[in-house]
Amino acid sequence: MRRWSAQQVATAAGAQLVREPATAEGGPERATIDSRDEVAGALFVGLPGEHVDGGAFAGPALGAGAWGALIAPEHADTAVGAPGTGAVLVADRPLAALQRLAQAWRRELGATVIGVTGSTGKTSTKDLLRGLLDPQRRTVASRANRNTEIGVPLEILAAPSGTEVLVLEMAMRGAGQIAELARIAEPDIGVIVSIGPVHLELLGSIEAIAAAKAELIAGLEPGATAIVPAGEALLSPHLRSDLRTLTFGEAGDVHFVSQHPDRVTIDAGGERVELEVDFTAAHLRYDLLAAVAAAVTAGVIPSGRLTFELSGGRGQARPLPGGLTLIDDAYNANPVSMRAALAVLAQTPAGGRRIAVLGDMLELGPAAAEFHREIGRVVSGSADILVTVGPLAAVMAETFDGECHVTADAAAAAARLPGLTQPGDVVLVKGSNGVGLSQVCAAIDAMAVA
Repeated sequence: MRRWSAQQVATAAGAQLVREPATAEGGPERATIDSRDEVAGALFVGLPGEHVDGGAFAGPALGAGAWGALIAPEHADTAVGAPGTGAVLVADRPLAALQRLAQAWRRELGATVIGVTGSTGKTSTKDLLRGLLDPQRRTVASRANRNTEIGVPLEILAAPSGTEVLVLEMAMRGAGQIAELARIAEPDIGVIVSIGPVHLELLGSIEAIAAAKAELIAGLEPGATAIVPAGEALLSPHLRSDLRTLTFGEAGDVHFVSQHPDRVTIDAGGERVELEVDFTAAHLRYDLLAAVAAAVTAGVIPSGRLTFELSGGRGQARPLPGGLTLIDDAYNANPVSMRAALAVLAQTPAGGRRIAVLGDMLELGPAAAEFHREIGRVVSGSADILVTVGPLAAVMAETFDGECHVTADAAAAAARLPGLTQPGDVVLVKGSNGVGLSQVCAAIDAMAVA
């Protein structure tokens, strides 16, 4: 947006420009909704929240050097009189204005936009896809968990001029949310990595979950490409004849020709892709197929060594001082991703024992207890010691046949671990984000250097 004038920014957002910037050097570099952020050169967007209205912080943001502020009308007088040289834009609904601005910038960029969603694996697929694209295209991918109706527009607006491929992770908590993200991002390629029992409490059935994820397919323009798991019957009713559909997985259009611990060969719809890789986890290799399908569709034939970094809390295994290995998968959990993480734990070389610290899997509805009991059975074949965190995870103890420690919350689990771990142990930490198991990971890190 640097080349845009303040009036162009306002017009794109559907806002009124009520204070011109003191200089006419161009538009903002990006947008932010947090006045505590580094706001210099950014457009601060004051969004109304459940407890605090962000528009009240427009003045401090402008005083700190923000390019401008986009706020609701009730904050206009205060912002116009605030110190600083930034512009002031006013819109009745600042979030809708932010989304319109992001859509306009997406069109200005002219980049290939890839939308990635799925019940599990969407973040890993996004990370892998960036690794595949980076050597050949100027690529921007969603950071952290910026995958919502607020995060996606912010990530689009952070993409600089010259971006060739924009990879956007898309999350949902209910029906209609993926459709909203697709409307804003206008993806050229839509990737659905998986369909699984996530958000059952909100959506009620696996069919409803598939329909919600398939809003990405519905949001594609005719002639675009939908990339879906091979043989996923739940998505079949949502496929469209006016799209190119590419499948991945065993018997899919994109599938493995051969796999070795350090390299793979993939048939990508007739294109032969040979990659050197440093991971053997089955779920990551499955996600790799989806990522290769998207890369090839975007015009990139990957080759050579794949270099990528998983987003935080998504299964990174790291050796720690004192001989421990921590597998930090604390960001989120559901029955499918929990099984995948436990498979990784079982395969990770250990000089000592394997310890699974598992928290509640949230939003699973009436069947939550049975989902947790089943995971307890799976843990029996993957870990020597189980530490459960939270009331739902406690049910795992009923079906686990090894040494088990039941704790009420993350703080209690963090306090229990120093007396359990020994040099050589491998510790997996995984649970839904609401359980706060990052606290346990931090305790393990601190314990290792003590």
